[in-house]
Amino acid sequence: MSRVTFEELLDAGVHFGHLKRKWNPNMAPYIFMERNGIHIIDLYKTQAKLDEAANALRQLARSGKKVLFVATKKQAKNIVAEEIAKVGMPYVTERWPGGMLTNFATIRKAVRKMSNIDKLMVSDAYLNLSKRERLQIQREREKLEKNLGSIADLNRLPSAIFVVDIIKEHIAVAEARKLNIPTFAITDSNTNPNLITFPIPGNDDASKSIALIIRLMAEAIEEGLNDRKLAKEKNQEEKEAEEDDFLDEKEKAFDEEDEKDEKDSRRRTTDEGGRPRRPRRPVSKK
Repeated sequence: MSRVTFEELLDAGVHFGHLKRKWNPNMAPYIFMERNGIHIIDLYKTQAKLDEAANALRQLARSGKKVLFVATKKQAKNIVAEEIAKVGMPYVTERWPGGMLTNFATIRKAVRKMSNIDKLMVSDAYLNLSKRERLQIQREREKLEKNLGSIADLNRLPSAIFVVDIIKEHIAVAEARKLNIPTFAITDSNTNPNLITFPIPGNDDASKSIALIIRLMAEAIEEGLNDRKLAKEKNQEEKEAEEDDFLDEKEKAFDEEDEKDEKDSRRRTTDEGGRPRRPRRPVSKK
């Protein structure tokens, strides 16, 4: 069963494309018709692509991998920040730092700098600084938090990226393609879906359309994380059961060994008739 109905997509305005003169010919398979000079996107194909992308994201989350969400346009910023923060995935909503993927080591240095400032601000050395120096450190911390705060937990390159507008975020898409990182994106009628691994044809300008698609992706990730959690608990239970079985078998083996030793000792101290054996007299040496 599909994750979203045709009516929900229609109500959110996912079917509205750009003006006919702005279209990209590569989007032709996903365009249903043209009305009043505007292209209308085929929502049945959008529905199929949404399910495909959601299943792929669920699988990535189940494997414990990170997906980076990129949305710096005004109408998508708050939506992505709210929805994606709930599932604990990294996101960029301010400005794409050039080289964030291709020069990831440098970005990590900036994140480490932010954590060093945090340590400094709670130490005694911070109190000994002048008011001006403290103000400069606070401003630097705020700037780093604004640009890199949402990716502070990203210790390695993400396994995939999700982009809201691939024309605006063309640098992010280019970097991901260069590093062979799978890309998920909302592709409007003026974009090239061939640049994206999992394109979702739809309106990337309307906030309702963006909110619907991002919510579905967040739900898919949450499902994957829950599956991972359940699998871990199941493995833990199986491991504990195996350990209990092993201990029971070991205890049983010890009991059998003790019983055998007891029988041997009885056999040594009694004769064939079950009577206790007389102790042998020591032989005197002449």
